[in-house]
Amino acid sequence: MTVSLPESGAPLKHYVSTAPFDPYSVEAMTAGQAKIFQASQTRLMWWKFKKHRIALVSGIFLLALYLAIVVAEFLAPYNLHTRNMDFIHSPPQRVHLFHEGQLVGPFVYGRQMTLDMDTLRRIYTDNRNDVQRLRFFCAGDPYRFWGIWESNFHLVCPARDGQMFLLGTDRLGRDVLSRIIYGARISLTIGLIGIAVSFTLGIVIGGIAGYHGGYIDLAVQRVIEVLQSIPSIPLWLALAAIMPVSWSPILVYLGITVILGLLDWTGLARAVRSKLLALREEDYVLAAQLMGASTSRIIGRHLVPGFMSHLIASATITIPGMILGETALSFLGLGLRPPITSWGILLTEARSVSVIAFYPWLLFPMIPVILVILAFNFLGDGLRDAADPYK
Repeated sequence: MTVSLPESGAPLKHYVSTAPFDPYSVEAMTAGQAKIFQASQTRLMWWKFKKHRIALVSGIFLLALYLAIVVAEFLAPYNLHTRNMDFIHSPPQRVHLFHEGQLVGPFVYGRQMTLDMDTLRRIYTDNRNDVQRLRFFCAGDPYRFWGIWESNFHLVCPARDGQMFLLGTDRLGRDVLSRIIYGARISLTIGLIGIAVSFTLGIVIGGIAGYHGGYIDLAVQRVIEVLQSIPSIPLWLALAAIMPVSWSPILVYLGITVILGLLDWTGLARAVRSKLLALREEDYVLAAQLMGASTSRIIGRHLVPGFMSHLIASATITIPGMILGETALSFLGLGLRPPITSWGILLTEARSVSVIAFYPWLLFPMIPVILVILAFNFLGDGLRDAADPYK
């Protein structure tokens, strides 16, 4: 077989296919590669997030908690303000399934209280002859669902004329488990509202400073430095003292939320400013400016998405920080006040060392705080990695 070569100096022949180009029709591409190439960025992020098992479990846990606060009245065995005066500082009760070798179902033993005349402490003992079966999807303490309509339907209730204090009671005989469930509604939502305030201020102020630079950037940086130089506790004291005592619980709640948001935007603003200082020199920003795009559109549509992974990580770190801030403020008596119930308010019962020594179950509200903080941190790690699926 002979091959004819082109003459010296003659142009080489080339062939261009007129068929439409299909990037997914490569014969060597495997089914797995085609699936990846055809997937959208959102699907790629979801696949990468699923590989982070701890983050996935943390996300499911947090989602369950936020869904639970919607029906907190239904999940709580008792009403928030129900007092059991015969069972003050009653320790937690154990749930049993078997009684004398026979399967009875979930039940608790009835309790008897005696008073120690030497120490004046209440001593509770289980009465093994008093088997109190738990009731499910039952009628119990009445409540106003979200303060709108009356109901008495609960997931689980004690036996009729019985007691069920799975996490014990406080100094007024109120069920600790029920108060933790009600308190989750305030402690968890205060982080979401606070992060909305903080992120709005941080992205807007930091974005303007980083995009424009010059005197605007200089003025914003000096304001941030002044705010960050003020000690947190005196600032909390001053801001908490501003709120009148006559305010309703809802106004106090909103006031504490705004305070937490106002104190936490400076760090995010500096991060946004530093990112925008680097990104504003990119060619696509110049192209958007030449096309007449406004400053808000360039920042919101072109610059902010460029470091979305950083914003996601900041959000998952800021939310638990605000939850801890509310808990600390309420624990110190500077934040929310009764009748509002939050995890910080519940922990005020355990401020005394003697109370902790005699009634350690009053520290149980600390457990959901720790679990939520860990879950948000693990979720933040997973979301930060998933936000950039091409790495």
